[in-house]
Amino acid sequence: MGEAKPALRPFLPDDTAIAAAIYVASIEELTGEDYSEAQQEAWAATVDDEVAFGKRLASQLTLIATLDGVPVGFASLKGANHIDLLYVHPNAALRGVASLLIDAIERLSGARGAKLLTVDASDTAEPFFKKRGYIPTQRNSVPVNDEWLANTTMQKTLGESGAA
Repeated sequence: MGEAKPALRPFLPDDTAIAAAIYVASIEELTGEDYSEAQQEAWAATVDDEVAFGKRLASQLTLIATLDGVPVGFASLKGANHIDLLYVHPNAALRGVASLLIDAIERLSGARGAKLLTVDASDTAEPFFKKRGYIPTQRNSVPVNDEWLANTTMQKTLGESGAA
């Protein structure tokens, strides 16, 4: 994928299959230290219904991150103040993709009038959000396809410009 800088664009319905593939690859390859294989399989299976997944992405403000024009990540903002999804393909991890996506989501959230932005961060994503100033407020256990997955609700106060 070269040394290209990531770029952003809006989600399009044709992106559903690649977004689902990014979602599954991210779970399978990046969450193994924090979740069991059974948990990962249950979690990844939540996109088996691609039509429902596409509707979920289309119903939110969803951004696609690309490297050299190829989608490598996505994030979605539910309402004005909740990050619903953030996934980056393992091949693009640690290349600024997640930061670019969340910078944009924070600005858009602020532009929608939000003063506080929340996320239910996986154990894998929690350190990323902590570094960005998100504060843990609640620990959760969520049932997903006959498995229980832990995550942490985190929040960040947004400044006047939508950034912290």
